[in-house]
Amino acid sequence: MRRSAFFLLMTLSTALWAQTEVRITNAATLGDAPDIRKVKGIQEALQAAGFPKEEIQTILAYGDRDQWPEGIRSDTARASNAPYIINYEGFRLCTLAPDTVTLAVVMIPAAYNTHMPDRMRPLGDFYMVLPDRALTNAERPKPRPAVSRGPRWEGRPKAKIIKADGLYGAYDLATDTTGLKALEARGWSRPEIDAVIFRSTERNWPEGIDNFERRYPKLGKFPKYRAYLGAEWDDKVLLIIPTAKNRRMPVTMRPYMDLYFVYGKDAVKVGHRR
Repeated sequence: MRRSAFFLLMTLSTALWAQTEVRITNAATLGDAPDIRKVKGIQEALQAAGFPKEEIQTILAYGDRDQWPEGIRSDTARASNAPYIINYEGFRLCTLAPDTVTLAVVMIPAAYNTHMPDRMRPLGDFYMVLPDRALTNAERPKPRPAVSRGPRWEGRPKAKIIKADGLYGAYDLATDTTGLKALEARGWSRPEIDAVIFRSTERNWPEGIDNFERRYPKLGKFPKYRAYLGAEWDDKVLLIIPTAKNRRMPVTMRPYMDLYFVYGKDAVKVGHRR
């Protein structure tokens, strides 16, 4: 069989394997995992598995190694945390065989991995390419969550935090019907809203600010966050804290996925629309 025909067969057959829940059985394979965007034929394989262009772009954007949690990003960290890597809950999105080894695109959803240790717990969904032989299907499969990077911040009004202690660190947006309606009124999709709910509470923030005791000594630096107004309702506002605009924040406060803060309106000054 010609190479091109073989590759086509593999991409067309990915629908049979797509979205299966899996576990990583060989932690050592993470050391050789390439950035997704560098894998030949990856976009064609995702298209064959039924992913639309927008979702493919999200998968590519969050498939670089620097999007992985700190606890598995370096060789040293992976060696230390190797026994826990098998506890990640993931999904095989598709498979492809650009060479002689069948590869799988794996989604690690944040919402399904809150049980992981702090430095291994993802703040947002991330993706990796691993040899398919390094995976095993889960015994009790769950439905895969939709792919979403969260709502866009570009074009939103800039916001300045003026009272850092006006933050609702443990706020649960999922129980606030008025707040949810405000998010829906922005035109955000259900996956985008789910991403906001998940990353707007302290447990899913960077380790330096993920509880009051760690956060309190750093409150003086919160006005340095570059923030954008996401939504407002009652006496509250939702701020979007984009990764791209906050790379100079201290390491333990720096987001590697966009974060969301719920603040009191009087604690925030909203500026002009960018």
